[in-house]
Amino acid sequence: MIDEAIPFPQDRRRGRAAVTNPINRFDRLTFQPVYDGWAQDKGLPPLRTEVSDGVPRPVITRNTSPDIGFDRSINPYRGCEHDCIDCFARPSHVDLGLSLGLDFETRLVARPDAPRILKMELRAKSYVPKVIPIGTNAGAYQPAEKDRRIMRGVLEVLSAFDHPVGIVTKGTLVERDIDILAPMAAKGLVRVGISVTTLHPAVSRAMEPRVPSPARRLETIHRLSGAGIPVRVMVSPIVPALTDHEMDAILGAGKAAGAVAASFIVLRLARELSGLFREWLEEAFPDRAKRIMGCVRELNGGRDYDPKFSKRRTRQGEWARLFRARFDLALTRLGVAREMPALRCDLFRVPVRAGDQLELF
Repeated sequence: MIDEAIPFPQDRRRGRAAVTNPINRFDRLTFQPVYDGWAQDKGLPPLRTEVSDGVPRPVITRNTSPDIGFDRSINPYRGCEHDCIDCFARPSHVDLGLSLGLDFETRLVARPDAPRILKMELRAKSYVPKVIPIGTNAGAYQPAEKDRRIMRGVLEVLSAFDHPVGIVTKGTLVERDIDILAPMAAKGLVRVGISVTTLHPAVSRAMEPRVPSPARRLETIHRLSGAGIPVRVMVSPIVPALTDHEMDAILGAGKAAGAVAASFIVLRLARELSGLFREWLEEAFPDRAKRIMGCVRELNGGRDYDPKFSKRRTRQGEWARLFRARFDLALTRLGVAREMPALRCDLFRVPVRAGDQLELF
């Protein structure tokens, strides 16, 4: 029984980031493909994206992590066709009985009932409104959203309830929903974070093969901000010895495009993501793979990742100190804020339905 990941042929994973499809850590059995001599002149077709439907119960996911600044979120999809090799959401795919590798990129779960269920949750008498972040675990504006329109349905519900929402995305499809977002922004109900990992097209294509180009994402910042929607440029993730030197340039480009605030996140390699990332490095950037992983370990006290609440977001050591100092200097020079204006929760209201008893006052 073999328990190591098997590299997929490049022609089968064309346009994908992951090199392998590691065994799910909960599986008791492992397998290895074996060539049996058939179809010598005809290889297997490239991997295609499969989207299945799932029923979320509930739609609003809660968390109690002490180092995360929100207690709830919504994810219209599980898995993401943007295929970012660094995505910290990949390990969550094993909860579905799938792999965090190529499965995460090609075997997606959509939640078409999310808007309907969300409406029911917001109508609950016990519900207390707080800002709901969307896109924190998988891309809400990934390619499947163009036809599925689940995210748009969620926004329509939140808009009807005057509920505050924060969106994080790399997808330019968010521009489609400006007609909903702009009126919400005028009420102080929405903010958007656009993640820009690098300004170098070749590096972007390698790290995030199905994400719109960096230049196109900067255009999205421009279009959203032009519609009155407050936008944060997110330098995320910073990969030491690969993209860290671009921090100032990305912040400057974001500011020029209209971003009013900025943030940065350093690469996080939780659980099996560390091995998947190293495989990708050896193939995409073999000349600097050891250097990059050496820097990552310096940031995490000699490990690929430190899961402690006090360490996993802030990191440690000289690299971490330099990142923070450089970021602070850039914000001061550019006149960009660290925090965005607080969103309003006091406008929340439950829309009246046909048959409901109206209030007297």
